[in-house]
Amino acid sequence: MTKTQIQVSEELLEEIRAFAKRRGWSLAETFRRGAELLLQVYPEKTASPATAWAAPSSSRLGWKGLPGSSAKPPLPTQSRACPERIHLPSPIS
Repeated sequence: MTKTQIQVSEELLEEIRAFAKRRGWSLAETFRRGAELLLQVYPEKTASPATAWAAPSSSRLGWKGLPGSSAKPPLPTQSRACPERIHLPSPIS
């Protein structure tokens, strides 16, 4: 094995020491196991995806079997005037 030095915050070191003590491990064994776990969880990416992800087209969304003729018309845009607009009195100055 090779010896090495690392830098960790005091708080992290205390947590790691307590973790190791609860399991009966040395500090070195705890760091080795942590490094081995990182390599298992985050393996090196060897292959790139064949195609990039893309959002599905709108033809595949919505209610299954709903014919286009029964779709509702689009809602009016906010730029149109609303006849039900409430008119509030001007504030008293």
